[in-house]
Amino acid sequence: MPLKITTWNINSVRLRIDNVARLIKHADPDVLCLQEIKTQEQDFPYKPLRKLGYEHAAVVGQKGYHGVAIVSRQPFEEVERLNWCGKEDARHVRVRLEGGVDLHNFYVPAGGDIPDPEANDKFAHKLDFIDAMAKYFGKQKDRPSILVGDLNVAPLEHDVWSHKQMLKIVSHTPVEVEKFARLQKAGGWVDVMRDFVAPEHKLYTWWSYRAKDWEASNRGRRLDHVWATPDVASGFQTMEILKEARSWDRPSDHVPVTVTVNL
Repeated sequence: MPLKITTWNINSVRLRIDNVARLIKHADPDVLCLQEIKTQEQDFPYKPLRKLGYEHAAVVGQKGYHGVAIVSRQPFEEVERLNWCGKEDARHVRVRLEGGVDLHNFYVPAGGDIPDPEANDKFAHKLDFIDAMAKYFGKQKDRPSILVGDLNVAPLEHDVWSHKQMLKIVSHTPVEVEKFARLQKAGGWVDVMRDFVAPEHKLYTWWSYRAKDWEASNRGRRLDHVWATPDVASGFQTMEILKEARSWDRPSDHVPVTVTVNL
C-alpha cells in the first residue's frame, strides 16, 4: 500500500489544531510532518491527534518559536533529534519508517530581511545551516531517505512570482540558491514536487500575511519541499498542494503539501 505523507508549516500547532483536523479530514495522511509548531514538547497536542488516529509522535519543540513534529499512524523504528550549528533551536527531527526509510523533517532558518551575512546574523545562520546540511547528507547517500519541510529557499525561477524582483529578497538570492543546489547535490536528492510540476510552470506553497488580497496578487513562493533519494523517488505517485488552506479561518501563511509514495 502506498504511504501518504503531508508536510505543513502550521505556524503554531495549538492555535491551529482545528485546521490540522480539517487537513486530516481532507488529505487523510498516514504521516504528518509539521514545522513551526511553536510549543514545548510537553505541551504538544498529543491527545487530539491520537483521537484523529495518530498514536505515534516524534516532537522537538521550544517555547514560542520554531519546533518540528512528525505524527504517524504507524510506529517508528527509530527517532533522532539533531541540533545544528551549535544551537538548540528545534529545527530537525528524523524517524525511520517501517521498511527502513528515513524521513527527515526540517525547518530551515528564514534568514531575516537583509541578505548580507555581515550585517545580518540571521542570514549568516541560514547560510551556515544549509552548509551543515550539505556536509551531513554528503555522508548519508547510502540511506534510502525522504526529506520534507519548510526549507525557506525558493530555488527556481518559477518558484517565485517574479524572478527579477526577488533576486535581492531573502529566500531567492543567488547565494542561497547556490548553496541550496550544493545541498541537493551532496545528498543526491530528487526534487519530488518538480517531478509532478515542470520547472517552467509556477509553483507556490507560501503567500505573505502582508498581502491585502493574497489570492488576487498571487505573489507566492515555493518554500516548502519534498525531496527523496533516487531509490525512493521513483515510487512517488501523487502530489497535492492544498492552496485552499490559505483561505481557512486563522490560516498559516504556508499551505500543506501531500504526496503518496510506494516504498
